[in-house]
Amino acid sequence: MALEGATVPNEIPKIPDTEILGSHAAPVQSTAGEGYDVRDFRNALGSFATGVTIVTARSRSGGLYGMTANSFTSVSLTPPLVLWSASLYAQSLPAFQEGSHFVVNILAHDQIDLSNKFARSHENKFAEIDHMIPECGAPVLIGAAAHFECRNEYRHYGGDHIIFIGHVERYAYTHKPTLLFCRGKYMRGEPLIPT
Repeated sequence: MALEGATVPNEIPKIPDTEILGSHAAPVQSTAGEGYDVRDFRNALGSFATGVTIVTARSRSGGLYGMTANSFTSVSLTPPLVLWSASLYAQSLPAFQEGSHFVVNILAHDQIDLSNKFARSHENKFAEIDHMIPECGAPVLIGAAAHFECRNEYRHYGGDHIIFIGHVERYAYTHKPTLLFCRGKYMRGEPLIPT
């Protein structure tokens, strides 16, 4: 007997098998042939949470350049090498190709606006942005969680991107929570289990 005005829940929502079982239960997509969906492939890559960086450089003429990148990773501890990649179509690419150094600024969780600004094309991205110029000449952004000052060591072409490998000459870091990006959304990087 139902009480007057009481609502009876419909069915309990079913959780898709892939949410429970993992990617082995999801449809497998091919990157060969006409059915290759670049957007879908990008969505799949977006499952991997990455840190958000702004890579900066100084051109030969002295101009300051920067772009948001989430392709940053370490390569080697001895020697200290890191890498990141940029689109061959990026407007500021020549500054990074010609510059002797670049700085990888790892963004803190409260720097979403900065990430968005450097992800777009602007005449002067550094206008009204707090930064300092270290010995290497490429800008360090004030408030970042960490930064790596790198000598522009190697460049490799891969598809529609160029991969930059830098020899880290100097670095600094804090324990500020970092800015992460996953599945098209910003997230805050903090430990799941407190120490």
